[in-house]
Amino acid sequence: MILVELWVRHTRRHMPTRRVALGGLHLAAGADDSLPLLAAMAATFGPDLDDDQRDELGELLTEARRGLRIPRVALRYRLQTDTHGLDRSRHRLLLEHPRLVAELDVHADPAPQVLAAVLAATRLPLEARASVLRSIGEAARTGLLPGRRRPLIRRLPHGPPGAAPRFAATGRATGPAGPRRWDGVAAEHRWAMEVFGFGPGARPEVAEVHRRFRRRVRAAHPDHGGDRHRAAERLAELVEARAVLLDMLGTGDRT
Repeated sequence: MILVELWVRHTRRHMPTRRVALGGLHLAAGADDSLPLLAAMAATFGPDLDDDQRDELGELLTEARRGLRIPRVALRYRLQTDTHGLDRSRHRLLLEHPRLVAELDVHADPAPQVLAAVLAATRLPLEARASVLRSIGEAARTGLLPGRRRPLIRRLPHGPPGAAPRFAATGRATGPAGPRRWDGVAAEHRWAMEVFGFGPGARPEVAEVHRRFRRRVRAAHPDHGGDRHRAAERLAELVEARAVLLDMLGTGDRT
């Protein structure tokens, strides 16, 4: 049974920009059920923050008790509400009777996940917010889970199974792949492969990546039937996906 589900939207590892948005917080029961998940996120990702980020996190937690103004910069990331073109991480709190399990997506950088835990806490009722934020701070500082409801932490290094990536420009699901077909493929590699139409188990060649890139760029151009309102977004998506694939293939060639 899923008690809490939290989606984090963030830039991909190789991108020079640093952006974070809260994709959604879903509670099956009361606000108290969010504490084990948010504390587990802080305990898992908090120790990987650098010294400056840890110092700033303390200030951010104090401010978050009154709510946070968005957009703003925190921990060297821009907090925003726009999720367009951002990668996604999913974290869940599950009841697998008789124990709680915090299922954490660990494929991305740690700072956005800690920031998302803080943002999620600001969406809780005021009476629950202070104690949750205090627990987030304690967990991030010590790497330990506070309180009595301590879930088992299950790490997902390749992103959540069965959560198909989407095209940033179209919002369409990118394929029927089941949860086992992409096992062992990093989330951003899977996204890039699906943007270019490569299925699970494919071994793309550099020349084929370039060929598919040129074909898709041509199709996205308004002169060839592409949506003129989405052409720039689609082109940016294709450029980003090509960079991911070429890095995956071990070449710096971008021509």
